[in-house]
Amino acid sequence: MAIYALGDAVPQIHPDAFVHPDATVIGNVWIGAQSSVWPQAVLRGDNGEIHIGARSSIQDGSVLHTTPMHFTIVGDDCVIGHLVHLEGCTIESGSLIGNGAVVLHRAIVRSGALVGSNAVVPNDMEVPSGAMALGIPAKIRENTVVAEMISTGAQSYVLNGARYKTQLRRIE
Repeated sequence: MAIYALGDAVPQIHPDAFVHPDATVIGNVWIGAQSSVWPQAVLRGDNGEIHIGARSSIQDGSVLHTTPMHFTIVGDDCVIGHLVHLEGCTIESGSLIGNGAVVLHRAIVRSGALVGSNAVVPNDMEVPSGAMALGIPAKIRENTVVAEMISTGAQSYVLNGARYKTQLRRIE
């Protein structure tokens, strides 16, 4: 696994989490119980902190970075899709960030919100609970998210992470 300390900053990964061997985790990164980090994802906590709550997935090719002043926080039961970029933002519990989306500095995605695929949530934007953020730059569509569509996806990644943790083996 590509897990690196950077000076005194050592990643803290819960023993029940799954980090794929082809993912990269560097520095001030905390990964909670039953969370999963998938191939080619990069969590680079070199300038600040990255916190991933319990039962959240960081999917293939996603990049999570931070700034000294603005940490990157992902709550519990979140789905962070493929090729997502998060930097200096807060994703509250029970939210979904769609494939290819970008969420930037000081933005907040509230609990139960959804950022659509390829959307860009600019600096300082807040996506309210139960809303979708769609487009470039993102526009808010309030009261459009059904919580089960997020919780079902989050739970499927908890199960998949557990399966990979026990069954994944490299074949040369």
